[in-house]
Amino acid sequence: MTDLTFTLPDGSTETVTVTTLLNAGYAGRDQAEVQSHIDELAELGIPAPQTIPAMYPISPYLAQQTDRVDVQHGRTSGEAEWALVVLGDTADDVLLTVACDHTDRDLEVHSVAWSKNAAPDVLGHDAWRLTDIADRIDEITLTAWVDGDTLIQQGSMADLLAPHYWLGVLKERDLLRRGTVLISGTISMIPGVDQFADSWRVELKDPATGNTIDCAYRAERMPQPIG
Repeated sequence: MTDLTFTLPDGSTETVTVTTLLNAGYAGRDQAEVQSHIDELAELGIPAPQTIPAMYPISPYLAQQTDRVDVQHGRTSGEAEWALVVLGDTADDVLLTVACDHTDRDLEVHSVAWSKNAAPDVLGHDAWRLTDIADRIDEITLTAWVDGDTLIQQGSMADLLAPHYWLGVLKERDLLRRGTVLISGTISMIPGVDQFADSWRVELKDPATGNTIDCAYRAERMPQPIG
């Protein structure tokens, strides 16, 4: 089991043991655009999901607050996302934080679920209570940079299915309980930027307050195998 600790704006902390980790996929709010993206991926050999939006169970230990992700080769990359961290059994007891879903792109052509289980979901150390920002959720921006200051993703939470949608899914599946963490799915990458970078940084920003939450890490190549 993995324990995650989050610092809230008032300086208090919440620690939760992750029992269920879920990665949303193809979760753009404009599902027609999502379908167009699926068609593009199909041309690259990446299998289409049977249902959109999708939701992939991930090994709970892969929810990590780390500054290093160990990778097996050079074709892995992150994805800018937000995360819901469930503290109780109601929608009023949920944290929102930033996340970066590191994914094995070579494995993705065989199975999206396999590719997402090949590396951690990196989460921020800070969080907001979802109820505190619910009235302006779509205004919160989501931005990612690679290799320092190269912008690769830029959008807002309005580009993705809203937290209340996924809280409904969790409730239907009896997963709205302490220890569940759901990662949102990602926004489009800026064309022409090399996603196979050595480092990733993702930021959530609340324009109303200027407050930000970020996570950042380096991708470190493992030694070459023998045999």
